[in-house]
Parts: sequence; structure tokens; C-alpha cells
Amino acid sequence: MRGGRPLKRWRYIGVFDRHLMLCAGDARVGPTRQTFWAVWDRRAGRLRERTAWLRHRQVELEPGRLHIRAPGVEVDLRLEEEEGIETVCPHGGSYVWTRKQGGIAARGRVVIDGRSIDLDALAIVDDTAGYHARTTDWRWSAGVGVGAGGERLAWNLVEGVNDPPAGSERTLWVDGSARELGPVTFGPALTDVRFTSGEELRFTSEAARARTDNLVLVRSDYRAPFGTFEGDLPGGLTVAGGLGVMERHSARW
Repeated sequence: MRGGRPLKRWRYIGVFDRHLMLCAGDARVGPTRQTFWAVWDRRAGRLRERTAWLRHRQVELEPGRLHIRAPGVEVDLRLEEEEGIETVCPHGGSYVWTRKQGGIAARGRVVIDGRSIDLDALAIVDDTAGYHARTTDWRWSAGVGVGAGGERLAWNLVEGVNDPPAGSERTLWVDGSARELGPVTFGPALTDVRFTSGEELRFTSEAARARTDNLVLVRSDYRAPFGTFEGDLPGGLTVAGGLGVMERHSARW
């Protein structure tokens, strides 16, 4: 506890590839805990997922490794983790720390209903811990892609938390080199992200995770679609092919 607020902390991993997209997370709010995973099989057009308000053995999140074992699904990936970018931002009467890694290599194997896929993909890793305000609403986007000039791109964009004009978590990685981006505005239907410098990143949803929980003291309502991106990023970069997620989350914790 700090200033009457419980610590919130989580690790989220998103992996994006032309064959499939997946995510897994472990989130804790004071004494409560939620773990989840989702695999979007783009070829079969099927989303598989599970969320539980406790730690279940289907998900293992360790530094440099992601393992999911569930009926019909097995994921075993190694992550080439880096130092990432870290920020500490005020929120409510306290602060939030976060570290983001963008466009890191994720390699291994995914098995879906006996079909094996050797994966050589790119990933986003989000580690966060802080004493968020009682009510927190945010919009978030994380993705990877290729620029029109062949640049390797990854981004982390947010509105509503960790988003001061400078010193925010908003980051663009170009060929592995990170730089902060200016403020952004998300479309209400999660179809676009607009930059104050005039650029626009457009999103097409393919499959969405969505959930509402009400545990009296802790409430959570979110929608988090997987999909594709196109458009422009600051610095004269055009996204020729982008994959990733958007998220709308409203929490009372």
C-alpha cells in the first residue's frame, strides 16, 4: 500500500506473426490475481482464450520465456529480451512505473490441434507496477511491422495513463532504436490513432478479447482486439504491414 492505494503490477507479452497472434498476462491488484492467454489462429479464423482470477498452470511467464499448455494449444517460445525503455509518471496521488520492450525476437513452436507452427516472430513486452488512481481509463496500442523503406518497426502508444507531453511511455522503435513520440488520440471505436503532428495509424480488427468483471472492490471492463495496421508514423514513416493489438480498459481498483 502507498497513500491508501494498493500496488498494481503486471507482465503482458504480445507476439505477432502472419500465421497467428497471441498474448499472455499475469496481473495482480493487491491480494487479487488474474492470469490470461489468447491465441488468434489467423489461418483457421479461430480465437482461443482463457482468463482466471488466480494463477493457473496453463500459463508460465518467465524472463525470456513464454509457455502455454491448454487443451488443443501448446506454446513454447523464447524471447530475446532487452533493457527496454522505462518511465515513471505521476498518476492520481502517486505514480506508475513501466518498462516496455518493442520488436524483440520471439522464436519457438506453437501447436494447435496437432498442427505445428515454427514461429519466428516479433513481440512486445509490458512490465508495469504502480499505485494507480481508484478509477483509471486508458486506450493502448502495441504493434510491429515493416516500413515502406524496409525498416523494422514497433510501437507502444497510450492515452489516459503514463502519457504526459514529455517523459511518457509512448515509444517508436525503428530498426531497434527507440524514441519517444508525442501525444496521441484514439478513435472511440478503436479504429485509429492520431498524432498531434498530423499522422494517423489505422486499425482493422480481426478478433477481439473482451471481458467485464465486477468483484465489488475491483471492477474491470476491457476490449482488446487483434488486427492489422496501416498508415503513417511520425518521422515520415509509412507502415507497409503492421500487426498488433488495440485496447480500451476501464478499471476501478
